[in-house]
Amino acid sequence: MAPRLSLVVPVHNVERYLQECLDSIAAQTFGDFECVMVDDGSTDDGPAIAKAYAARDRRFRLVQQENQGLGAARNTGWRHLTPGTEYLAFVDSDDTLPPHAYQLMISTLGDTGSDFVAGNALRLRTTGLSPSHAHRRPFRETRLRTHVRELPALVTDRTAWNKVYRRSFFDAAGLLYPEGILYEDAPVSVPHHFLAERVDVLADPIYHWRVREDGNLSITQKKTDPRGLVDRVRSMELVREWLLARPEPVFAEQYLRAYDRNCLTEEIPMFFWTVPDGDRAYRAAYQQHVTRLLRAIGPEAQGGLSPQLRLKYRLTLADSMQSFVAVQRAHSLARRTRQAVRRG
Repeated sequence: MAPRLSLVVPVHNVERYLQECLDSIAAQTFGDFECVMVDDGSTDDGPAIAKAYAARDRRFRLVQQENQGLGAARNTGWRHLTPGTEYLAFVDSDDTLPPHAYQLMISTLGDTGSDFVAGNALRLRTTGLSPSHAHRRPFRETRLRTHVRELPALVTDRTAWNKVYRRSFFDAAGLLYPEGILYEDAPVSVPHHFLAERVDVLADPIYHWRVREDGNLSITQKKTDPRGLVDRVRSMELVREWLLARPEPVFAEQYLRAYDRNCLTEEIPMFFWTVPDGDRAYRAAYQQHVTRLLRAIGPEAQGGLSPQLRLKYRLTLADSMQSFVAVQRAHSLARRTRQAVRRG
């Protein structure tokens, strides 16, 4: 008989963290699962750790491929799942889970019948656990059988690994992870929120998201890497393209407006803080790719934005990067001053 839950764990050069990750999966109070580990062309001893785990626990098995990136590894894992499993989840191999995570999420889905459940996360550091700022708004309180229409903050729930899907819903949606780019989570996670009939939202932390502190930063922690900026913009464009391609008017109208608003007020402004510290290549990437996205969204979407945001977008579109940097530095100084006053 097929297990009830399938887990996909991509593995690439994470020997330092992999054992802890797999131990946290094996320790789950919900034990009826399979764990498909996908070695994505690792050059360290991670595959040996994975093989040893598979040898002593038959719930774990290893699939190996040449390095193709995180999105491709997740897709490979999905293609190797046992047919007929009821639920599906993804885990990044440098992270961990509390022991109750899947028991809580699967029992919640059993009670509600929702298409998937998403839960809160904590940041994992050597000093311990702390709240994840990225998950604060959508997971402030538990909301069962809800939807992004009713809880707009769910448009910011972009991560792949804080969810358990009904396998039937995930498979029918037909969305696989983009390959060859970073920030591959959003083009799957955000459309799923729009496609679902009902979603469960849990305030309980069900995932421990690691912050690498040993100098071996994950690519998404390298804040002024032009590739990260380019791929994040592309990730937003992929969500927009998917919304525009849907035949139902609500997707290209209501949902697209909501998503564009989130891009303008939250996602694109994340770049503002790094542009002054970026080199010429990073600033050029910002101007080129953010300008393309802003033109696709259109000027009418900027109505109601703060004067500060409108100014920064105007300078971006005008290719006035020197003025943009000056404005952003002044903004950063003002923010630090306010914070110092509050602390004082």
